Amino acid sequence: MKARLPQGYGSNSMNPNNMIKQVQKVQADMQKAQEELEAKEYTSVVGGGAVEITMTGKKSVTSIKISPEVVDPDDIEMLEDLITAAVNDVIEKIEAESSETMSALSGSMPNIPGLF
Repeated sequence: MKARLPQGYGSNSMNPNNMIKQVQKVQADMQKAQEELEAKEYTSVVGGGAVEITMTGKKSVTSIKISPEVVDPDDIEMLEDLITAAVNDVIEKIEAESSETMSALSGSMPNIPGLF
């Protein structure tokens, strides 16, 4: 007696070779997207232009610009707060774009029961 495959398993969409190829393509696309995101630069400007922070997608700071008007030796705390706000904002931008990009790519993964 010949074993029967589950319904739809023999179709092209459920062909194991096609699924493997599709998964490999999505993995390659995700790797490429990750590399592009890491190479990209992100900038945040806070305090009406008082502080500007630029980071790579790897969250490495490449530039900090501070407006001379905001440098007040009697109010270092305000400058510290502005720098903190700028760093946090640029990290949020990086994470949001990364999450959005990877979610879009992972949505193209084939639906393989029991895989995830």
